[in-house]
Amino acid sequence: MGQFDIKNETIKRAISGFFIVAAIMGSLYLGGYPWFILCSIVALGSLLEFYRILKGFFHVSKATGFFVGITILVLSFFHFYNAIVPSLVMGTFFVMLVEIIRKSASGTSFGIHSLSGTVGGIVYCVLPWSFMIILREHQWGFFILGTLFFCTWSCDIMAYLVGCNWGKTPLAPNVSPKKTMEGFFGGLAGSLMCAGLLSFFWQLEPIPLLLIGLLCGTFGQAGDLAESLLKREAGIKDSGNIIPGHGGFLDRFDSVVVSATLVYLLWGNLWG
Repeated sequence: MGQFDIKNETIKRAISGFFIVAAIMGSLYLGGYPWFILCSIVALGSLLEFYRILKGFFHVSKATGFFVGITILVLSFFHFYNAIVPSLVMGTFFVMLVEIIRKSASGTSFGIHSLSGTVGGIVYCVLPWSFMIILREHQWGFFILGTLFFCTWSCDIMAYLVGCNWGKTPLAPNVSPKKTMEGFFGGLAGSLMCAGLLSFFWQLEPIPLLLIGLLCGTFGQAGDLAESLLKREAGIKDSGNIIPGHGGFLDRFDSVVVSATLVYLLWGNLWG
């Protein structure tokens, strides 16, 4: 790639990044339907990318996955929280029912693969965004999720800058060769600094925000590696191409889904 192409790619990433931040923070501030719609688009778009990745390996019940995914997102928005897990369980039974019918009709079935792939996609791609829909309803929801996203972005930027300039020690060379230990700790520092600045700017108790920063700086980066592992096994560079310069939804939000799940777990049990 020439210098001109690199410059164009950087500009493309910057413009796309600006619109991503504007869309997320704007809908997050508004809450309600705008936030529900954005979360649903990203969740279902991620699910589509996940199923496309698995398509090269085995059969997946995409229709069932999307039906259950949409159901969970709607239940989350309308506060039917107790129905989320039963819906997921019934989805698994429906996948197996389809495979029973297939086996009876054709003598062929894909039960193990279809069940693991279909349900794995819902858990990995949809549930974390349903948690973010629920978190927005918390009295501090805007600040919780705002911290989550800003710390994730700060972590990504600092990990990249530190890794490019001072990175020497490979972090997980067989998964993501360019990531380094120095970049990891740089990302962690960036996430914690962002949390501290947000606490000062918003005049909020620092400990909860710093905890979010810690989760984003550690488990968030682990989520990035997890998606890199999936792509490496599938032999692809990006999960999609819907976001110019960034790839797909999974590429852009691979860190957020892990951190959001842990933040939801903490707020639901410690600070609910």
